[in-house]
Amino acid sequence: MHTLLITGPGGSGRTTVAAATALAAARGGQRVLLLSGDPGDPLAQLLGDPLPPGLSVAAVDCGQEFRDELVALQERGSALLSMVGARPLSAEELTELPGSEQFALLRALRRAAAAPATDLVVVDLPPLHQAVATLALPAQLRRYLARLLPAEKQAARALRPVLAQLAGVPMPAQWLYEAAARWDEELAAVQAVIEADTTDVRLVAEPGPAAADALRPGRLGLALQQLPVRDVVANRMVPHASADPWLAGLAAQQEKYAAQWAGDGPVVALAHLGPDPRGQDDLDRLAAPAGLVPDAPAPRRAWTVEDRLADDGVLVWVVPLPGAHKRDLDLVRRGDELLLTAGPYRRIVPLPSALRRCTVSGAALTEGELRIRFTPDPGLWPRTR
Repeated sequence: MHTLLITGPGGSGRTTVAAATALAAARGGQRVLLLSGDPGDPLAQLLGDPLPPGLSVAAVDCGQEFRDELVALQERGSALLSMVGARPLSAEELTELPGSEQFALLRALRRAAAAPATDLVVVDLPPLHQAVATLALPAQLRRYLARLLPAEKQAARALRPVLAQLAGVPMPAQWLYEAAARWDEELAAVQAVIEADTTDVRLVAEPGPAAADALRPGRLGLALQQLPVRDVVANRMVPHASADPWLAGLAAQQEKYAAQWAGDGPVVALAHLGPDPRGQDDLDRLAAPAGLVPDAPAPRRAWTVEDRLADDGVLVWVVPLPGAHKRDLDLVRRGDELLLTAGPYRRIVPLPSALRRCTVSGAALTEGELRIRFTPDPGLWPRTR
């Protein structure tokens, strides 16, 4: 199953492109699931009714997801809540909190990836910056859980009553560790979908300076998460042959930026239809000449370790960061992890085993690749004759 994540700067028309992509794939005989977390159900207005064979649509109800999850959490911790005299909240009085949309979308993504009889899952993500942060959440939260509630501490649960008497304070209840284990399992499932070789990203933008300013850091954030960008959809392109000076100037600007984006990878141009697309006929007109249907997932670029011990006495970790500038980057070694900052985004990654026995001796940005040099620590590196 192929999972295509679609995002772009706000107002770029990403929902329309997601609907047109899913519809075109279904017209071509694929079994397609279109997933959206946008409020107001815009897909129903775009696609109309009935849907063609092979296409199904799923909307995320973040409010219901939040209520179900919090009620279930209260039920599992009922003993602790009773002990402290808390009054549980009923589902009817719960209103979702900021951030619940991201978690609801991630859970829906996990369910969609496991949907039977599906060839393609098209996901209408939030705007680009929010989408990058959302896709990074599972790995970040799993790391926090592992640090704050390490699984190995569960082995000491038999001592908690004794420890509680000695310390005079209650020890963490077993349900907390069980909840952490369940959360970690769910996050791991979502992370597996995001990091799968069958998942890639399509960016949607209306060519111009504002979109270019948003795409560069967005692409950098996606590269930091090792998410491949299959193409950029240059949306709402106006005809270049126009006697109207204003339209001619806009067309020239659009073509200039679309050509720049083509230097970083494939660009798919979509014509401006005039009125906002509504209904399957408009979406068919939009998708017909463009080739929106993906044939296969875009390949991922691995972070490789080059062995240059014989020539330079170092190992080099190559991190592809296309479009990065030196001023965007920062890195800090902390134990067996590396804290990488690229623009507004940060990722903490474990070092490969060979590099854990080395010290960081330098880094350089060359042709879109961050090359981090590691020198073996004589006290830790195996001795050779």
